[in-house]
Amino acid sequence: MNQISMPESLENVIEPLRMRNTSTEVFIETLVLSGSELAKTNREKEFIIWLAQRDQNVVGRGTVGFDLDEMPWIEDDFPEMKGFVLSTIKGVINKVKWDVLNYEPNEEWIRDTFEHFARMIQLFEAEHIISQHYLEWISLDEDDDEPTVPQGYPKCKEHGVYLSCLGCVICNSIS
Repeated sequence: MNQISMPESLENVIEPLRMRNTSTEVFIETLVLSGSELAKTNREKEFIIWLAQRDQNVVGRGTVGFDLDEMPWIEDDFPEMKGFVLSTIKGVINKVKWDVLNYEPNEEWIRDTFEHFARMIQLFEAEHIISQHYLEWISLDEDDDEPTVPQGYPKCKEHGVYLSCLGCVICNSIS
């Protein structure tokens, strides 16, 4: 079971989003597909790459839940990035790039899940940002073989999604 949660100060305002492993895979894949299609700026691309790193086929099933304050927010561009994430969610609901998938996501589940996720994002405000999460994520550790964000923001040639240091989230689910 994976869980997407609000910061501690908002945990009583809205229920966390809880998903089984297969649902989590659909959640991440559809978000990354939509966001990869919509992302224009480097920061938008970073957000999608951060989401793509929640690839439980590589990091382990049941281990990719997160709190919203762990996402790569920074105060300088918070309104723009919040808007981008909401647009990405809208893209998922509107089936952006679903033709790339080798399955058909359940539309009712997508709508219910992503409307809930959108409410969570709407409730998240700049005061909840922990910039240190972004700084730690973006920095290259001496033990890392690959940078967190691949240079030049490459996309998978087959699926058109931004690659993370873990590869393509869609290719990883097929293999």
